[in-house]
Amino acid sequence: QVQLVESGGGLMQPGGSLRLSCAASLSIFSTYTMGWYRQAPGKQRELVARILSGAGTDYVDAVKGRFTISRNNPSKMVYLQMNSLKPEDTAVYYCNAHWDRNDYWGQGTQVTVSS
Repeated sequence: QVQLVESGGGLMQPGGSLRLSCAASLSIFSTYTMGWYRQAPGKQRELVARILSGAGTDYVDAVKGRFTISRNNPSKMVYLQMNSLKPEDTAVYYCNAHWDRNDYWGQGTQVTVSS
């Protein structure tokens, strides 16, 4: 059974930093595109950042220059370093793994940015 387990969320003041981690129990982790999505109250889930199997990355415009996605294939981990956090970054953040017809989600971790 595939599991994606997120950690690292919490409450942070504006301008602060958080690092989200996702541990994946995927047998061929390196082939998966790994992504971080977020869903704020009353809004649709949106892609924040993704990292391809070849390590290429994409970011939504709202986080470019502030967030960095990375992966460690041997340990089957993906990370989201979030700097210069803003109140509008408040959301539940979900880890996603996608390859071919396979699509898996974690349970989500809450990030709240507030003074």
